[in-house]
Amino acid sequence: MNTHRSRTRVAQGAAALAAAALALTLVPGASWAATPAPDPTGTPTPEATSAAEPTPAPAAAPVQGPDGISEISSAAPYMGWSSYSMQVYEGGQWITADQIMAQSDAMHDKLQKFGYEYINIDAGWNGGQDEYGRPIPSETLYPDGLDAVIDHVHANDQKVGLYLIPGMSLETAQKALPIFGAPGCTTENLLKQPLQQGDYWGFGYRLDFDNPCTTKYIDSIADLLGEWGVDFIKFDSVTPGSGISDLSMDAREEVAAWSQALKRNDIWFELSWAVDIAYADYWKQYADGWRIDWDVECYCGDEALTTWDNVARLFPRLSDWWRHGGPAGWNDLDSLNVGNGRMDGLTKDERRTAATLWATSAAPFYLGNDLTNLDEYGLELVTNEEVIAVNQAGIPARPVSTATKHQVWYSLNRDGTYTVALYNLGRADADITVNWADIGLEGSAKVRDLWAGKNLGGADGGFTAESVPIHGVRLLKVTPGKQSVVTVNDDSLRASYDGEWVRNSGNEVAATSQPFTVAVTDTPGGGVPTPPAGGLQVILNDDDSRIAYSGSWGDSNNRGLGDHADDVHFTEANGAAFEYTFQGTGIQYVTEKHESQGDVEIYLDGQLVETVSTHLDPADGRLSQQVVYSVSDLAPGSHTLRAVKKSGSYMLLDKLVVTLDSQLSATSGAFNKASPADITVDVLRDPSQLTSISAGGTPLVRDTDYTVAGSTVTLASSYLATLPVGDATLDFGFAGDHLGDVHATTADGASVSFTFRGTAVSWIGPKGPDQGTVDVYLDGTKVDTVETANATRLSNEVLFSASGLKDKEHTIKIVKTSGEVLRADVFEYTVKKAN
Repeated sequence: MNTHRSRTRVAQGAAALAAAALALTLVPGASWAATPAPDPTGTPTPEATSAAEPTPAPAAAPVQGPDGISEISSAAPYMGWSSYSMQVYEGGQWITADQIMAQSDAMHDKLQKFGYEYINIDAGWNGGQDEYGRPIPSETLYPDGLDAVIDHVHANDQKVGLYLIPGMSLETAQKALPIFGAPGCTTENLLKQPLQQGDYWGFGYRLDFDNPCTTKYIDSIADLLGEWGVDFIKFDSVTPGSGISDLSMDAREEVAAWSQALKRNDIWFELSWAVDIAYADYWKQYADGWRIDWDVECYCGDEALTTWDNVARLFPRLSDWWRHGGPAGWNDLDSLNVGNGRMDGLTKDERRTAATLWATSAAPFYLGNDLTNLDEYGLELVTNEEVIAVNQAGIPARPVSTATKHQVWYSLNRDGTYTVALYNLGRADADITVNWADIGLEGSAKVRDLWAGKNLGGADGGFTAESVPIHGVRLLKVTPGKQSVVTVNDDSLRASYDGEWVRNSGNEVAATSQPFTVAVTDTPGGGVPTPPAGGLQVILNDDDSRIAYSGSWGDSNNRGLGDHADDVHFTEANGAAFEYTFQGTGIQYVTEKHESQGDVEIYLDGQLVETVSTHLDPADGRLSQQVVYSVSDLAPGSHTLRAVKKSGSYMLLDKLVVTLDSQLSATSGAFNKASPADITVDVLRDPSQLTSISAGGTPLVRDTDYTVAGSTVTLASSYLATLPVGDATLDFGFAGDHLGDVHATTADGASVSFTFRGTAVSWIGPKGPDQGTVDVYLDGTKVDTVETANATRLSNEVLFSASGLKDKEHTIKIVKTSGEVLRADVFEYTVKKAN
């Protein structure tokens, strides 16, 4: 080929596993080339991992590759086009030379000036192997050679991508072919023994990286691709993930080896499909992007490219994945199929919602439609410069809550503005409100509608989009107004970490509440009733807003089957999960057992600890309120339970029973209306962390309904007299870290910094007995040494503040100097005027 280009990048990373569909003697028309990806129903959960293989420890934040953030992925998600959706839509190979060059020309004419540049050729391009076991392009698809196609794409100032899968065929290994550039090495003995399947479909076997010739084989192929002028590789069927996460297949070594070889050739490395989130830090270390879910295509022939359900399922998936995207690599949502309403399978509102989701998620923005046949509306969607700018800003949006059909997602941009998307996932038009407090903004703001290209004026406290259509969206730019205060959480991309840091890992404290039961009687001369039996167990019904659901879930009420509160949440999708973070020492997962249900994988604090069965023999009928998982005697502190559907037709959640840390000296008291008297109880943690007392969701009034003196809380008899006779439950609420998370480091000299434009700044975070001193720098000058140690663990403490700053860009830097650990939580700054 005559598209040779120099290779300037230095090899990085560790050697590991290797070769792909390349080594399979694939021919034009091979059945697998047009085979749909398997239906996820009934396949193993994408998030399952082996109990014997712990999740890798969280990496430093932000996570970078071996040499820092990849040069080719640092700026923004890539933009372009992929052939696969049209291959599925037309029922075969859609990757001939003429078709690819036509797409390149259409992109050049219609889209290139907006940033689209990649033309990616998916499965089926390979026509066999050369004498070194390296791929050769199909002569049928490319009669003038693939180099002619690559030259055409490059002549249009575009980049070209190809497709590979892991593993090597047994036939290739048995041929003992020499490896190019590696004297003494052959393809013989490159397969791991005993043989292990290398890809989902079973085309090849896993490679053995204890043999140094394996790495040389991958290098020889990657160097050949570099000589051809390839700019992009999609690496499909990556495990753990791709429907198999039990480590019976494991392509991680191969991913590392390809990463090293492709970086040396300046080739973008994209992983697919539905990679396991348990290994997110690993994918970020070695790849430029990774698919987070199943194929977006509906595999419904030429009726449509996709469906609304295939778009909607991405919302809960992104609620798990959003924080893993950014300059170190991008969360890939698959092809954006919104360019032609006659083939997309979506309404106009759904097409705009999909484009918004891809943009606000900072996902690779690549189309799947026939670019020669875009309709007017589709062209407007994919060329809106303000929406493209949101995508190219590279800051994934996060949800305020996914426990609603009217969802607010937001990101804090580097210039201090917010991007806010208001999604209507419901079945009727609806007004959707974003409260500024929910996105970390206090004060007023200016609002602009990005799809309409229209300024909407100022808004205090929040903004309501009226009549957002079914499956529709409003996309806003929110600019903080004068003297507004912006709160920046520790996991924001605007916070920069240097040194070894972890997110949470037991360093966090979640906001929590503890019940206090009052036995109320009205018995003249009866004295004070006996307090009810104490206990620290709290029941959370399945509809509790603190339980986070990911995947497709529904809820069923009035079942009459003996469920707690007569309702359950349920899912049919393998990989769907619920998660709950609590302060306590134990938890029970309570659900129904039935013949329609199967296995559930249980993760505790990020580790797979058990696979439980919720299946029941048909002869045994149905059992309600069954404890299928229970743990006790946990270390006091913050813990997270996550349950993932693995098999069966359904998975249900009825309730969680949590054993709390003891926050109070007693869990119950007694009150006789005929002989009224105050009730006192002591708080066992710092009393400043008591944030509220409430009954049935209604807060009590401090200094009226109750008082706090030191560690003693006094419940006023005047309030208690208003309670009905019987047992009444009061909830004592306690503070936690902002949004329930922190970053932490144990290394002296590690630092966190934050750059802002404003006139005041505060650093807010925890104090604790294991913390020590930090040095604070402002604009490069040390301005203070702050003590963060305290006899008890506190949250949301103002540790440093500065005001009266000039209205310009400033950088605050916090450096650990002593103590066992430093926890970073919040930066807060004041805006003098709107940008």
